Amino acid sequence: MTSRLFYWSLTSALAGFLFGFDTVVISGAEQTIEKLWDLDKLTHGLAMSAALWGTVLGSLIGGWPTDAWGRRKTLISIGALYFVSAVWSGLATDVYSFMIARFIGGLGVGISTVAAPLYISEISPPERRGRLAAMFQFNIVFGILIAFASNALLSGIGDTAWRWMLGVEAFPAVLYTLMCFTLPESPRWLIAEKNDREEGLRVLRLIAPERNEAEIETLAGEIESATTAEKKSIAGFWSRRLMKPILLAFLVAFFNQMSGINAILYFAKRIFESALQSGDAEMATEATAQAALMASVGVGVVNLIFTFAGLWLIDRLGRKTLLFIGSIGYIVSLLGCSWATYNGHFELMTVGVYVFIASHAVGQGAVIWVLISEVFPNLYRAMGQSLGSFTHWIFAALITLFFPYFADTLGMATIFLFFAGMMVLQLIWVITMVPETKGVPLEEMERKLGVTT
Repeated sequence: MTSRLFYWSLTSALAGFLFGFDTVVISGAEQTIEKLWDLDKLTHGLAMSAALWGTVLGSLIGGWPTDAWGRRKTLISIGALYFVSAVWSGLATDVYSFMIARFIGGLGVGISTVAAPLYISEISPPERRGRLAAMFQFNIVFGILIAFASNALLSGIGDTAWRWMLGVEAFPAVLYTLMCFTLPESPRWLIAEKNDREEGLRVLRLIAPERNEAEIETLAGEIESATTAEKKSIAGFWSRRLMKPILLAFLVAFFNQMSGINAILYFAKRIFESALQSGDAEMATEATAQAALMASVGVGVVNLIFTFAGLWLIDRLGRKTLLFIGSIGYIVSLLGCSWATYNGHFELMTVGVYVFIASHAVGQGAVIWVLISEVFPNLYRAMGQSLGSFTHWIFAALITLFFPYFADTLGMATIFLFFAGMMVLQLIWVITMVPETKGVPLEEMERKLGVTT
């Protein structure tokens, strides 16, 4: 693997850093915002989920600019959306202005989950595709960790701390945007969508300098052949022949959110505070808040460490095996969290949450964006990535919107139990339906799933 290939993959994956930072940074500000603007539960839920509704729209439309403008230009535009959102969120004077600003950032998140993993998969060799594409997820959790740490560092600077928490994202957004200008276009987009074979060959030579000219020509021919077969089909995206990849993309994204991962990340501080207060009713509010904030930082640290593990294992054990391991970890940890929360054991609940985060990082977290980017043919890869991303974010938005209500009415013990039941269903799906995609060239994957012959 060349240093330039790693650099291009890393640059694209930095969209994930901004994704992780943007979506989780709100956890340190949400209670202050609720009090500042005296929000009722529904308005509070809307304010917290505003970015997610932007993400839903961004993921739904993200396939269009990715195909029409190209992967590179789309990645550049994502940085601009993050920058505008960060500055506007930090300066917002009312909850509705704040919602609009967060919605714009959500658009960037949604489009990034389409364009970035797709771009990395299209420039990666099969034997390293999992590791390189999983860098997107690594950067998500790195962004989450930095957001938690940033919130903890800025929490003591006064009444405007929440504005700085949200506004500092502007700095990495500018850096990411500038780095994207150094990216080449995806060779598969150039050949399959733009019909620019010569430029596609030039990029393929840059990506794989160890290959001779005959091998480069053969690879370009395979891309053209697969694309020609796709174009001859009149069935389009929503067709029986694409049923397997469509179901895979939908279900891996659906189960990702039914684990409860976003609810726990977004409301980590609130969840830990609730557990602390149930375990020690006399604990001071300020001490409770600080202990909960530090426990939230622990979530980010565990997430980062085990994402490293997932990154190392994904091309060794494969996608299916990691999903299986993660499913078992989900079930055990969520059942433990439910019991510990019900009985008021903060320490055990904290351990359970950390095991849950580790299970996610090794399993679903490492696999989701890689798997979705692998199972669709070249012509429909952006649409398939958009479908998976949209599914992921529509359920994330719904869970975030209704979480405050159900947390108050049902309690966290019941919510943990519900998520555990959903992960039992995921385990059954992984065992019976998920194929292994490790080391399989993208064009061969089409034949393996019955998409082309």
